[in-house]
Amino acid sequence: MPDSGPLGPSIPGQRSKATTAVPDVPTPAVPDLPTAAAAFGLAALPRPPITPPSPPPPATGTLPTPAAAEPSLQRVLGGPTGLGTSSLSLAGTSQPTSTPSPPPPVASTETAAAPVSDTAFQRVLGGPTGLGTSSLSLAHTPQPLLTGPAPVLPAATRPAEGQAVPGLYHHPVPEPDPARVEEVSSRIKRWAEDEVQLYPEEWEGQFDGFSVGRYMVGCHPDAPTVDHLMIATRLMVAENAVDDCYCEDHGGSPVGLGGRLLLAHTALDPLHTTPEYAPAWEESLGSDPPRRAYRSAMDYFVRMATPSQIDRYRHDMARLHLGYLAEAAWAETDHVPEVWEYLAMRQFNNFRPCPTITDTIGGYELPADLHARPEMQRVIALAGNATTIVNDLYSYTKELAAPGRHLNLPVVIAEREQLSERDGYLKAVEVHNELMHAFEAAAADLAAACPLPPVVRFLKGVAAWVDGNHDWHRTNTYRYSLPAFW
Repeated sequence: MPDSGPLGPSIPGQRSKATTAVPDVPTPAVPDLPTAAAAFGLAALPRPPITPPSPPPPATGTLPTPAAAEPSLQRVLGGPTGLGTSSLSLAGTSQPTSTPSPPPPVASTETAAAPVSDTAFQRVLGGPTGLGTSSLSLAHTPQPLLTGPAPVLPAATRPAEGQAVPGLYHHPVPEPDPARVEEVSSRIKRWAEDEVQLYPEEWEGQFDGFSVGRYMVGCHPDAPTVDHLMIATRLMVAENAVDDCYCEDHGGSPVGLGGRLLLAHTALDPLHTTPEYAPAWEESLGSDPPRRAYRSAMDYFVRMATPSQIDRYRHDMARLHLGYLAEAAWAETDHVPEVWEYLAMRQFNNFRPCPTITDTIGGYELPADLHARPEMQRVIALAGNATTIVNDLYSYTKELAAPGRHLNLPVVIAEREQLSERDGYLKAVEVHNELMHAFEAAAADLAAACPLPPVVRFLKGVAAWVDGNHDWHRTNTYRYSLPAFW
């Protein structure tokens, strides 16, 4: 994962024990998502109704086909409305004005996303063909969601303190609901201390300073319950524990990292072996805090997620671990990668596992065929890349003050392109802005081509995660401070 911060060194292990259930905090009853996807006009689209998961309700309608959603498409192309939004219309020619100057075209070996094939989407919507498959058509079967009222964002309040990186393209978000933040923070601390024994007492202040409750509430504004938010929160804390204790300065090292990561990965993707050797593997899952955290967080996740969502998450965590290994290999050989090589590594060692499960946390499912579409994969990849560069920018001074050399985009640009530290940092801001514009354009194109409710809601969820991630970095002054380059 990107910069995480200490969650505590390895301490003697104990078996997990259940915590006492705490009543949920109700979803705030205030206006619908106002800014999560403002840049590509999705905020105006209605959220699909939330219906019971078990047993599924009888079908009450059909999902609209792309041809049946012309008004929604016009809203997408027209962009958001209201004060200060005129430059965000996708139907016009002007660029968003949150950056000092219009961004240049994104330079990439992968060209801009090809136009979405209507025929291809019709095949996806139609589902498989053949004996016994008639009930699997996505075009005729509504997706069951959770019961209860549709979740909405809290009312906007004065934003928390913290300066945004000057010139960084981003969207402001409302303050996360304080009742939810308090409840998630309380629950995650009990989980860390009582269920997985994640850190010793002397690390408590740093765990609190991570502000993971505020982080996850801000990134998942459509979560129906605190239980859903806790799924994301446990996974986030577990991922950071692995990064800290295996990769970084709190017991971590690039030497032997591959073996540690592989064994930890079996807490997410279980080992299927013979009865003779299974007990030793089971025992290993409680041998250190990272593996205890992975195992426990995954146990909670699989209870709420569908099989395809679980497999998707495992795949993205394997991507994350591959990125860890690339960075570790460069550290062992003292190699500073080319800028494009660093960006390739960051596409794997990044936040992708977090926004990719936004539908699980929202209480619905984006069907596997739609999630796997190249157009959707491009959106998710660009979101992960942009949010990870945000981390590089906000953690820059923190990493410079740490022992050894930490690779981040400003450092790599400055060294490889022979720029000053300031100019390397400012160019990294430009790279982030290009990635953000590419993300928003790709999301808008996909929403226009396939305006199905689960697709549109998933895109809104990913955009909300992008915005919430930036806001957490901006406001976490316990961890981050900006360089004096302005």
